Amino acid sequence: MSTGGYRLGIDVGGTNTDAALLDADLRVVGSVKTPTTADTGEGVEHAIDLLLESTGCPPEAIAHAMLGTTHCTNAIVQRRGLGRVGVIRLGAPATTSVPPLEGWPGELRAAVEGGTAMLPGGHEIDGRPITEFDPAALARACEGLRGAVDAIAITGVFSPVVPEQERQAARIATELLGIPVSVSAEIGAVGLLERENATILNAALRSTLDAMSRGFSRALEARGVTAQIWFGQNDGTLMSLDYARRFPVLTIGCGPTNSIRGAAHLSRMTDGLVMDIGGTTTDIGVLTGGFPRQSAQAVDIGGIRTNFRMPDVLATGLGGGSAVHGSGRDLRVGPDSVGYRITSAALAFGGDTLTATDVALASGWAQIPGTRPVTLDAVTLEAARERIRAGLEDAVDRMKPDAAPIDVVLVGGGALIAPSELDGVARLVRPEHAGAANAIGAALGDIAGQAEQTFQLTETPHREAVAQAGAVATERAVAAGARAGTVRIAAIEEVPLAYSAGGAVTIRARAVGSL
Repeated sequence: MSTGGYRLGIDVGGTNTDAALLDADLRVVGSVKTPTTADTGEGVEHAIDLLLESTGCPPEAIAHAMLGTTHCTNAIVQRRGLGRVGVIRLGAPATTSVPPLEGWPGELRAAVEGGTAMLPGGHEIDGRPITEFDPAALARACEGLRGAVDAIAITGVFSPVVPEQERQAARIATELLGIPVSVSAEIGAVGLLERENATILNAALRSTLDAMSRGFSRALEARGVTAQIWFGQNDGTLMSLDYARRFPVLTIGCGPTNSIRGAAHLSRMTDGLVMDIGGTTTDIGVLTGGFPRQSAQAVDIGGIRTNFRMPDVLATGLGGGSAVHGSGRDLRVGPDSVGYRITSAALAFGGDTLTATDVALASGWAQIPGTRPVTLDAVTLEAARERIRAGLEDAVDRMKPDAAPIDVVLVGGGALIAPSELDGVARLVRPEHAGAANAIGAALGDIAGQAEQTFQLTETPHREAVAQAGAVATERAVAAGARAGTVRIAAIEEVPLAYSAGGAVTIRARAVGSL
């Protein structure tokens, strides 16, 4: 065991909390899997204790601690622990027909709404102002929100093209109220209502993430771990603790991306599909150049339509704890699951519920030391196996880019329910430490820098515009903690502004580099 440079990766899922330790060369030293507890902090602490004990790693040797968590997602779904948000939209009178929070589920709206104001401002897509920004009107709106909200969300029409009004409004609101302010140009893409929704969620989650990060810090400090803390974000990279506190909404969806990154590292594959089978669901994502493919579609989160970046992942209700119901042609597997109770509820563990794991054991697909033999009648066994196989094959078919067979990396604690071969799969890879791929992915995440700039192509040639955006993204990645020599451009996205004169285009560049 060397004296330093180790990475501790932790991923908190709905069924299990996984932890992994990587050395300075990104080799997996050890991994553990423990049930997620009702108080997620207790599960994290237990996982850290088990990992330190099993690897013998001295706490002071850990240089970086990375956390991937569903905490923010759960807060939205369960409508708990969210802050009150004051919503300010810059776009009156053009956008007043559909007010903020329109169409939100009633319980979620009641949990976060602290007041709204629609003020003059906003721009056309070509950058021309709709109406002039009114600082005095903003000041009056802030006074009306004083003491009633925990955070502010500011959204302007086409602010991703021209963000200056949002920035000015944020400076004023911060000075007057002294509370966190989220601006939409830093979070979502063009599309007013979806971007506004994402910004409101981000503002509501700031206190949630802050409390979670304090608990994680205390857990590390109590064990003598003085590592730098990072949070996983949903593009497969890391963000610093301060950045995560500013943009907690970016942790939503980091679980699947951690698994995809971990699978790529363990299998040495850069392109294909990653099938992450947990206790309750199977998530399938696309691996492109070693990173998760991002979704091009708007995404619903807790019943709210948003347009900030999210991984392109298909989730299906099939996992190791999925309950088997019925018999013969009427037999079905899932979507309900015994979840973290599998070690007491499944037949193989002395329980009374037939699960997908029991089917895998009875079929000889897997072995689990210490379990009881599972014997099923031939009809039930064959029907259950076919349902599991068909469910996995259907998911693969829906995510494949074309009809050709594709390589699939199989990870997750429930991966034992998958048969050795699947139709439409060229190669099914089961790497070592696959059960902790999500924690491994969190531990090895890179640092990203992003830039979004609008150019008039009549004034700046296309190649030069792309190079300029890439240079800014690279500079930001280095500033965020990436080693300069490791930074590369991972993605370039161009959005033509079709209704503007002069061939305007917005270029989004993303650079990634190692810690």
